[in-house]
Amino acid sequence: MNRTQCEFATLTIGKKTLKFPIVKGTAGPDVIDIRSLYRDGRVFTYDPGYTSTAACDSHITFIDGEGGKLLYRGYPIEQLAKASHFLEVCYLLLYGDLPNRDELDDFETRVTRHTMVHEQMHNLYRGFRRDAHPMAVVCGVVGALSAFYHDSTDVNDPEQREIASIRMIAKIPTIAAMAYKYSIGQPFVYPRNDHDYASNFLQMCFSVPAEPYQVNPVLSRAMDRIFLLHADHEQNASTSTVRLAGSSAANPFACIAAGIACLWGPAHGGANQACLETLKEIGTVDRIPEYIRRARDRSDPFRLMGFGHRVYKNFDPRAQVIKESADEVLDYLGTGDNEILRIAKELERIALQDDYFVKKKLYPNVDFYSGIILEALGFPTAMFTPIFALSRTVGWIAQWKEMLADPVQKIGRPRQRYLGETQRDYVRIADRR
Repeated sequence: MNRTQCEFATLTIGKKTLKFPIVKGTAGPDVIDIRSLYRDGRVFTYDPGYTSTAACDSHITFIDGEGGKLLYRGYPIEQLAKASHFLEVCYLLLYGDLPNRDELDDFETRVTRHTMVHEQMHNLYRGFRRDAHPMAVVCGVVGALSAFYHDSTDVNDPEQREIASIRMIAKIPTIAAMAYKYSIGQPFVYPRNDHDYASNFLQMCFSVPAEPYQVNPVLSRAMDRIFLLHADHEQNASTSTVRLAGSSAANPFACIAAGIACLWGPAHGGANQACLETLKEIGTVDRIPEYIRRARDRSDPFRLMGFGHRVYKNFDPRAQVIKESADEVLDYLGTGDNEILRIAKELERIALQDDYFVKKKLYPNVDFYSGIILEALGFPTAMFTPIFALSRTVGWIAQWKEMLADPVQKIGRPRQRYLGETQRDYVRIADRR
């Protein structure tokens, strides 16, 4: 944020008038700097969900919800999805600029050389029940990385921060793939350093030692796009969780595990699974009008998942890209006439012409098609959120590193409006009624 002062906002509390500087960012709404509010006014602001609160300065990701734009370090997501790939975007998010060829080669080499996990971690997986949710396993294993990699937990050491960052980006596909393999009773598959990032993940998930496995470039590209489109998304719940955990100087692995735990919530990372389940509930194209009516009925608890977004009040710019990938994957697999895809396309067409959806600006979001792709690739719905966590890890790390470098950063300490009892005196149990 550019801290250049443009004007002041005034607030009158009783007989006291307070002035607060209004500062501008390079884009987005102006910000009223209220850091002196409690000191000078002895009051707090009240903002459940932080919907009107900027908790930090950031240079990483910008969302224009009204305009339907998503920028990574200034680059439109559509351009990156078309011309770039996930590891190049990882470099961009971490270091601020697109790499030249030598920088990208060096970065990809460093990531590739850290893809294996400590062999002792195999025993950690075997401590989980076979029917444990993969997200529970991923969350636990990422948190346990600090017990295996003691040489990269000091957040005050720039070199250790860098090593931890590379390790997490490199190992999270291995960790997620091992969670999947463990859940279906198949042997763990080691990473292949001759594969690209997305292809390596697919082969760790779907190959078996008994026979050769060839990764198809169409499927690998679709997987890479899913990673890229979910890499970062400004100050959402899980990112804010990572920053809050990091503000206490917790080790990096613990901070990312905290983000994974938050992402697990169905209102956050589980949306694509919920969307796919909704499409399956609809079942056939002819039932769409019934569900449209239900979505419009305020007395009906049914929610049409995959439409609308907390931030976007226009079309989610990621949705068109993911829709193209869905077409490519299903056409390649010979399931272009897939009933779920037909329902999705017809539902999108009807909803975009329906006055209720248009008025409320309920446009399809990225979750609307991503679940279809993941199912087509062969993933069970339980793996959707771990894949989201895999994708978002680089964004969390970039935000965590930025937070640590911010000179005005303090340990997170939200305040409250207290509604409980005021002071009471203790009464002995014999005297209580």
